[in-house]
Order: sequence, then C-alpha cells, then structure tokens
Amino acid sequence: MKAFVFPFFILLIQSTSSLYAQNIHFTFHNGSLKSIPLVIPSVMNPNLNPLSNSGISLNVGQKVYFYPSGTSKKRELLFTVDDSFQQDQILEIDAIIEKRKKELKANGL
Repeated sequence: MKAFVFPFFILLIQSTSSLYAQNIHFTFHNGSLKSIPLVIPSVMNPNLNPLSNSGISLNVGQKVYFYPSGTSKKRELLFTVDDSFQQDQILEIDAIIEKRKKELKANGL
C-alpha cells in the first residue's frame, strides 16, 4: 500500500505546485497623469486611473494589449506574461507603454 500511496502523493504535490506557478500576482502602476485603458482578453478591460495602483493575477501566457493612440480601436500587444515575471512585481505600465510605442514606431507600425 505504501508503494502506491507515496508516488501518488508526490505526483499530487508536483501538479499542485505547477498550477500555482502559472498564476502571477502583479501590481499595475500608472504613474502618468492620464488614464490608461488596457485589454486583457478573457480577464477584463481595466482602465488604470492616473497615479494609481491596481492589483491583478494573470496566468503565464496571458496577453495584455494597449491602445497606442489613446482610445482608438486599434490595439497593440503590450506584453505577454512569461516566466521572467516575478510574484508581486510592480509593473510601471506607463513606462512600458512608452517603450513599446518607440519599438512600434521604429518598426514602422
């Protein structure tokens, strides 16, 4: 009986830890004086108020989009959550958007 239960217990621990590793808690910080609308498909469409913090949990692989022209209908990828993100990390969304806009402009988009 022990030979059966012990491997099952190890398997249960491994599958539980991999589930938790896929969900990352963030704080989205908007340090600008303008609202920032974002699109997070199948999660929400937050509007970050000026000078605010918003807590959010996202799965690895989740895409986050922004509107380069403010509120236009054309959205662009801001980032995709991956293993490089850390638990409880504070993301300076306004700074990330400015950097991404420069990348898009350099690529002619």
